[in-house]
Amino acid sequence: MLLKNEKLQVWIEKAKSVRNFFTNKKTVKSARITYQVVWNLFLLLMTVVIIGGSFATGVGAGYFASLVKDEPVRSYEGMKKDIYDYTETSELYFANDVYLGKLRTDLEREEVKLDQVSKDLINAVVATEDSYFYKHNGVVPKAVFRAVFQEVTNSSVQSGGSTLTQQLIKNQILTNEVSFQRKANEILLALRLEKFFNKKEILEAYLNVSTFGRNSSGRNIAGVQTAAKGIFGKNASDLTLPQAAFIAGLPQSPFGYTPFTREGTIKNNLAPGLSRMKTVLKRMFDGGYINQKQYAEASAYDITKDFIPPVANPLEKYPWLTVEIEKRAIETLTTVLAKKDGYTEKDLKNDDNLYYKYQRFADHNLHQNGYQIHTTIDKDIYDAMQKVKDNYKYYGPDKPQEKLDPETGEKKTVIEPVEVGAELIENKTGKIISFVAGRDYSKQQLNHATRALRQNGSTMKPLLVYGPAIELGRAAPGTPLPDVELRLDPTRSTPWPRNYDLRYSGIVSARYALAKSYNVPAVKLYKEILDQRPAKYLEKMGFTSLKKADYEIPATAIGSLTTGVTIEENTNAFSTFANGGKFIDAYLIDKIVDNNGKVIYQHEVKPVDVFKPQTAYLTLDMMRDVVKMGTAAGVRSKLNFRADWAGKTGTGNEYIDSWFVATNPNVTFGIWTGYDTPKSLKTSGMSYSQRTNNLWAELINAAYRIKPDIVAPKESFSMPEGIVKRSYCAVSGMLPSNACSKAGLIESDYFNVNNVPSKIDDSLIEGNFVTIGGKKYLALDSTPKEFAQFGLILNPDFITRMVGKNFKNISQLIPKKDRWGKILVPDAKMVDNGKNPDSVSLNVSGNTLTWSASPDNDVVGYRVYQGGIISTKVASIISGSNLSFTVGNGTYYVTAVDIAGKESAPSNLVEVGAVDPPAPQ
Repeated sequence: MLLKNEKLQVWIEKAKSVRNFFTNKKTVKSARITYQVVWNLFLLLMTVVIIGGSFATGVGAGYFASLVKDEPVRSYEGMKKDIYDYTETSELYFANDVYLGKLRTDLEREEVKLDQVSKDLINAVVATEDSYFYKHNGVVPKAVFRAVFQEVTNSSVQSGGSTLTQQLIKNQILTNEVSFQRKANEILLALRLEKFFNKKEILEAYLNVSTFGRNSSGRNIAGVQTAAKGIFGKNASDLTLPQAAFIAGLPQSPFGYTPFTREGTIKNNLAPGLSRMKTVLKRMFDGGYINQKQYAEASAYDITKDFIPPVANPLEKYPWLTVEIEKRAIETLTTVLAKKDGYTEKDLKNDDNLYYKYQRFADHNLHQNGYQIHTTIDKDIYDAMQKVKDNYKYYGPDKPQEKLDPETGEKKTVIEPVEVGAELIENKTGKIISFVAGRDYSKQQLNHATRALRQNGSTMKPLLVYGPAIELGRAAPGTPLPDVELRLDPTRSTPWPRNYDLRYSGIVSARYALAKSYNVPAVKLYKEILDQRPAKYLEKMGFTSLKKADYEIPATAIGSLTTGVTIEENTNAFSTFANGGKFIDAYLIDKIVDNNGKVIYQHEVKPVDVFKPQTAYLTLDMMRDVVKMGTAAGVRSKLNFRADWAGKTGTGNEYIDSWFVATNPNVTFGIWTGYDTPKSLKTSGMSYSQRTNNLWAELINAAYRIKPDIVAPKESFSMPEGIVKRSYCAVSGMLPSNACSKAGLIESDYFNVNNVPSKIDDSLIEGNFVTIGGKKYLALDSTPKEFAQFGLILNPDFITRMVGKNFKNISQLIPKKDRWGKILVPDAKMVDNGKNPDSVSLNVSGNTLTWSASPDNDVVGYRVYQGGIISTKVASIISGSNLSFTVGNGTYYVTAVDIAGKESAPSNLVEVGAVDPPAPQ
């Protein structure tokens, strides 16, 4: 008790001290001064804050105004159309307004009204995506400021600042572009949207627009109704609380949280989606939408048992076609929309960001604006070609291929079939009438007709070599070219190129070289015009993947390209010859009509001058021989109709690509076969080229049965003015000389009248030759005339012009054909061995003499003598002939004669017939 009193007394004394301090006059005066100073400082600070804030607000307002100055003031009707325009998928049409169906899309959406959506799902979306949804006017200022601050400071935490209204604007009117301008427009439009529409309308639109990952078929989905059916197999109105929470969590990262893979299987790792579901439930609980018991039960619920089993992706009848239409429609609309805003195609080509912007607009419009996309594809021909493709039995064997699994990174072995790509084009318009994209879309989605880049092999020769060479006046169909073992690429250590049959044919005409697809003549001619950049003709004919090396290396002449060419581009280029030298770009999108019936795009044919009409015709005439007697000769017997076809086969390096492209006055049809991973097509049995050519024939026959007037025109290619037929020497291509006439080597062919031969042939020199051991050699001055034959010798100057100074095997220039039998090369010389030939052994049977061949290698013939000491020559037999001779009665012997005229000793004597008895003495 005493201790407590003492403590109390102490506190009383302290209180008195404090009171005395505050009542002290000095203390009061000091406090008053301090208060005045603090208050004045506070007023000053507030003044600065207000002024600074006003300034910052003004600057911010000005900056905001500058960002949205180009955004048009949208009307109620305009915004209503944009916001609710999520169900009008574009329609597709074959040629002649034949309906194909709705635009193929990976995004499935089914519209639903708000009163048909589970209350739990509505609450879950609001609690998760926009907890102030029912309170704000489209924008939450503090959320915007927070997001802007995080963006400016590059904060690792990005909480976002978009309301449901803003997200709806972004999805339906704007793009996903990340910029302050887009954000400013989004804020402005969100405020305007809230002015026009009530919360129910905005929420309903949002629930139908948002994306929700994939369904059990692996298809991309949008809208809560589609999500409910695709994930849980029920309507949006029937979802349980856990199911509603799971769906509501998907929009933040649709493909991160979705439970299904692209293939329609359950993901191995479902943790992200399950964690997100619990986050949604927590926000619903915090927002008062559910109680503690509901939160606990839903959080503990195993949602994975509610996922519906994977369902096979429904097959579409025209998957390749609809995908191709979509891609081309987007490309077309990109240009249309950009031009509408004042940009040119060149602007789009030179500015990737600009192109991407309008490509996004085009994609959005195509899937939202209910266009009618009209194409050039003939439905009946297309269907018929697919049936032929599916039933063809001679593609060749499937082959194993080791590949990396893109998901696991592990190597696995897959079986690859021989694939096919083909396209039929109308020449005068460029319409793509039909195409074959591949074997099985479910296994390979690549459109081999329009998107695959492959080496075009020898189909390149008329496009890059013979056509340009004729155009430049450096060649004609009859131009002689060397098919010999040359080294035409200095970077290689071995002779190059080689022909596909690994043989050489000597001097051949350009026409024959193309028909038989010889490589050496083509590359030799290409090198002669390479300095004039003939690849520029490929550019004009629509080749879009050429690289710098393709303009420079000789291998381009035989189709060895850096990246390759599509079947469409290669086929389209051939139509240039059918169009008299004008290239008309192939197209598939004929017109696009908007939902008001207005044509917003109509294709226009724009011919490009490539070759003169004379060049086009001469090249066509050469390609006729490919089908008549060349590498595609077997095709004619497979066709069910007649037409004036001109074409070219092609084989890629190491037999990895097989081609046949042919054109007639109406259409051009090209085909390619090969493995997706390049592998040789060679097998036993039917050759790869036969398999390709036969499939080409079956496909075009199918098209003919549907539209014979289109596929099989009655008229032939017409010869333009300026084409003449002239005779020339087959050795040099010059005007015939007497020597060429004696050799029987005068030919005739077509020429451009401006490029006919004007000089007399100088390729041949008259002379004599002998035959030894089956080979021909130049006769010597001392060679007996009885054993020499008249012949012609290739002029050394001509040989240098033809193959250069360093070519050694000159005899390769002489074709192994009878009509060339009298032509020799200047190095076909036999050197005299300096001795008389050895004698031969003679036999007789009846009246026929036979003898052995002389062992000497310079013997040019044999003489048959009758008599003994005094004898008479009765025959001269040229070396290489039968070593026999029929005689009458008498005594005979034979001698051998060499190239220098020296004669062997007589053979043994033989008696033929009865011998008179000696006269009596």
